[in-house]
Amino acid sequence: MAWMTDGGPVAGLLLAAGGGRRLGGRPKALLEFRGGLLVEHAVRVLREGGCAPVYVVVGAGAAEVRARLGTAADVALVDNPDWALGMGTSLRAGLAAPATAADPATAALVTLVDQPRVGSEAVARVLAAHRAGARLAAATYGGERGHPVLLAREHWAGAARAAGGDMGARAYLRQHAAAVRLVECADVASPDDVDTPDDLGLLR
Repeated sequence: MAWMTDGGPVAGLLLAAGGGRRLGGRPKALLEFRGGLLVEHAVRVLREGGCAPVYVVVGAGAAEVRARLGTAADVALVDNPDWALGMGTSLRAGLAAPATAADPATAALVTLVDQPRVGSEAVARVLAAHRAGARLAAATYGGERGHPVLLAREHWAGAARAAGGDMGARAYLRQHAAAVRLVECADVASPDDVDTPDDLGLLR
């Protein structure tokens, strides 16, 4: 069941549009992991951590992702035609979806498809910080800020404006550092990215 905060659920926002340039053009969402695709695993992590609905921003490999996830009742696929310009465009597209839909979400929790070792425990911890009153929150790993990142609804427009290139919410969180609740997650997760062929070992 989704955490209820300020009378509404927290939406999961999965950024999964990247083309895997450093992986030889293999979209990260379509990498095989635990008997399925990495994007399916990441959606499951958000669900199990307490997010509903889940928005998945797609770009490279969008048709294949739709074939796997398109029939799930609690998953909305968001097209990002500008995905090649960087993660910032995916964050903007993702935040626009619940903002313009008839979605009562009071916050969005953002995760990245290429971090298979960030699981539902980290999601639940960041959500718990929001339940305790945080309007901005982020997981940390040994004191270094990472994902998941939580943005309460009143921060969506500002975070979208600040996003650009390969920078998602980082600039906005830096601007509002005093308001960000930091949630240490190194004991339950690891923020390692699958970026290059050498990183594919993270999927085993």
